[in-house]
Amino acid sequence: MPIVSLREALNQAMDEEMARDERVFLMGEEVAEYNGAYKVSQGLLAKWGPKRVLDTPIAEAGFAGLGIGAAMAGLRPIVEFMTWNFSLVAYDQLVNNAAKMYSMSGGHFHVPIVFRGPGGAAHGLAATHSQALEAIYAHIPGLKVVMPSTCQDAKGLLKTAIRDENPIIFIESEVMYGDKGEIPEGEYTIPLGVGEIKKEGKDVTLVSWSKILAHVVWKAVETLEAELGISIEVIDPRTIRPMDYDLIVESVKKTNRLLIVEEGWPFAGVGAQISYEITSRAFDYLDAPVERVTQEDVPLPYARNLEKYSLPNIDKIRQGVKKVLYID
Repeated sequence: MPIVSLREALNQAMDEEMARDERVFLMGEEVAEYNGAYKVSQGLLAKWGPKRVLDTPIAEAGFAGLGIGAAMAGLRPIVEFMTWNFSLVAYDQLVNNAAKMYSMSGGHFHVPIVFRGPGGAAHGLAATHSQALEAIYAHIPGLKVVMPSTCQDAKGLLKTAIRDENPIIFIESEVMYGDKGEIPEGEYTIPLGVGEIKKEGKDVTLVSWSKILAHVVWKAVETLEAELGISIEVIDPRTIRPMDYDLIVESVKKTNRLLIVEEGWPFAGVGAQISYEITSRAFDYLDAPVERVTQEDVPLPYARNLEKYSLPNIDKIRQGVKKVLYID
């Protein structure tokens, strides 16, 4: 299978969908002439022209609203936010228009639109540019939230998202754009709402997604399996809403323990919802309370040493694994 970077996988997905459906177009800050702030849209303007790849002003509420209107009129926009932190400027558009239009129009208007771009912490970008906002958007009925952790998933999920009839929140990570991985040759898509067991195990189920899974969890799993002599099952839900709870339940029935590792804050986080669902559906199978590892409950510090301490790390995951296994 070809090996590509995550930015190339996303680029391929958009390019292929633009070729497949003339209604698909890309818009956002610097996506055209500059080839994207992170070069995800490299070459698309040259190939598809300014009617299909549009630079916008620095006005998120404006171009998000324009995209929603275009979707209601029959087009299939891909709207790139330079960072999901900037999406907060357009929060009213996403929550009160994109998410609710189908319901409030009595089913007369679909909003087939993908909002995509990088989210979460990068490296020393401080509190207002480092926010993991997936829980905020997953809270809203009418929105689907997608967060890939591999190149293969990024391409397959984005193609599916572009074809979906609903507004999609597609959150990437800027520190993952250079990650490389295999992708299948030819046409393929990955359904939304279907998670994947990335690694089989028998002692602990660990659920994580996106950058934290790709850059932190895998290192922790390798270290802890050797250190503690255990076997950890790793699940990537891939979509935060809808969430593949059945997959997690079946894993917990096997391992009897669950640890959730996420970049977001602890209060009302995605992990809190997963914990509730699994406790409700698989309580009799749990041999220990569900544990969570999250970012510290503070605005992310700018100082790199404090940033690393605040985010999930191997030591915090070690503590969580040992806690569910009752290891001192």
